[in-house]
Amino acid sequence: MQAELEAQFHEFVRARWSRLVRTAYLLTGDVHHAEDLTQTALAKAYRSWRRISRSDNPEAYVRRMLVSCNSDRFRKRRVTEALTAAPPERARHDEAAGQVEMRGSLLDGLARLPAKQRAVVVLRYWEDLSEAEVADVLGCSPGTVKSQASKGLAKLRTYPGLARQGRTVSGRGGGK
Repeated sequence: MQAELEAQFHEFVRARWSRLVRTAYLLTGDVHHAEDLTQTALAKAYRSWRRISRSDNPEAYVRRMLVSCNSDRFRKRRVTEALTAAPPERARHDEAAGQVEMRGSLLDGLARLPAKQRAVVVLRYWEDLSEAEVADVLGCSPGTVKSQASKGLAKLRTYPGLARQGRTVSGRGGGK
């Protein structure tokens, strides 16, 4: 039976790895931290896979672990990171370059949100989860999700990197 559970876990990781890393990247703002965070969450999931695999939605369970591991990362280490949104060299400014610049500004803006607001915005608008699903992942009420999303979006709308480009952040349709 152990071999069957291990095979199920490996299949789960193969199928969900890139999506989990993407979510972790949006939570951390750094590819290396995102991969470490995903590995940490999956290591914890592996130890409890027998129980997790029986749940209605194992991916939601692991996503909740991802958010918790990210919160733990901040509790253990209170170091401020300075993330840059754009490389030092500038590409010519056409439509694609503007989108890349906006994406960089959006990621920088996300990195400056408090952890709870960032988690809500990422899960709600980038991962396109419902308010109820986000509440379940974060272990809070749907009302908290609504207020944190509202506050997070309001901060992003006024973020200088986004405002200077003459664009605002909308409330739906993430950056998939």
